[in-house]
Amino acid sequence: MSELSARLSLPFLQPAQAQKHVTHNEALEVLDLLVQLSVEGFNAATPPVAAQDGQVWALGPAPGGEWAGQGDKLAARVGGAWVFVTPAPGWYATQGTALRIFDGGAWVLPDTGALQNIDGVGIGTSYDATNPLAVAGLSTLLTHSGAGHQLKINKNAAPDTASLLFQTAWSGRAEMGIAGNDNFAIKVSADGSAWRDGLRIDGASGVVSLPNGAQLDTALMGTAVVQSDVDTTAGRLLTTGAGPDQAYRRANILGAVSQSGGVPTGAVIERGSTATGAYVRFADGTQICTHTLNAGDPTAQGAGSFADPYRTGSTDWTYPAPFAERPAITAHPTVDSADAGDRRMIVSTGAATLSAVAAVQASRMSGSIGTAECMIDLVAIGRWL
Repeated sequence: MSELSARLSLPFLQPAQAQKHVTHNEALEVLDLLVQLSVEGFNAATPPVAAQDGQVWALGPAPGGEWAGQGDKLAARVGGAWVFVTPAPGWYATQGTALRIFDGGAWVLPDTGALQNIDGVGIGTSYDATNPLAVAGLSTLLTHSGAGHQLKINKNAAPDTASLLFQTAWSGRAEMGIAGNDNFAIKVSADGSAWRDGLRIDGASGVVSLPNGAQLDTALMGTAVVQSDVDTTAGRLLTTGAGPDQAYRRANILGAVSQSGGVPTGAVIERGSTATGAYVRFADGTQICTHTLNAGDPTAQGAGSFADPYRTGSTDWTYPAPFAERPAITAHPTVDSADAGDRRMIVSTGAATLSAVAAVQASRMSGSIGTAECMIDLVAIGRWL
């Protein structure tokens, strides 16, 4: 008959043995140490200064001091002395909440195969068939193990859904992902039933669309917007009020024109009038002044001869707006008469300046003595700057 048990090497009581209680107590001490085995540390190398009876250490391969030569054994403090036990493969030991298994050479972490292909995990709550992983808490942390970190949501085919759903009281309010196709979308709902796409990104082209429009409460900026007064880059947005090269609309098509360094800085067209006529100015610098002058009796002067034809009085015309260069003057006479002889008139002018033209006068090209008033339509064309 063997003197020791096969698994824990516990001493047996022998026939006719004296002092049987010694052997029995020795076996109980070993059982006390190894059953529900809990250690103070794994891979220990140096004996503690003040060990207490009942404490156990799982030694490393090359411990020192009083543990020298006892590598990979269990060192237990019993009756103020060290007792060493050789563990067998498969023994379990805990250190606090940490669990390890002796594999015949070292104390290792348990094989996690038991956690593969399980039905579900509930952390702070219960999982179900729809949600095999369920977590209840203030937050959920997914972090890196030394580099980056990806959260992957994989679906089987394009018509399926891979998304993040945000809920209020278990009713959907917002969702982002690829649902029903492979185009990324962000959509919202006020009741969990009717959904509206706020943003879509085409999976093939990357083109972004806003199916329900967009509202911008701040200035639109960036390289997709015109960068200067002369920026004509194709595809860039032209913003209202961005500078001289702003978008023209009804508010600034007609108004005060202006230029800076040859570049228009105001409206496109400016119109105005005074007692001496009307004018129109264009943003490119062109100005046109017009006026209808009543020259009076076409026979007020002259004798009706070739050398001294009948003619109206001579009048100066002050432009309704000054020019920056001497303008070109054109004039057309009109006499309200059925007699062709009365209507044969020409207009002559004196010198034109930046602000007026002198000696505007109509002369009759016949000896007719009709006295119907002669009206002269005047046009001056030049530049306002």
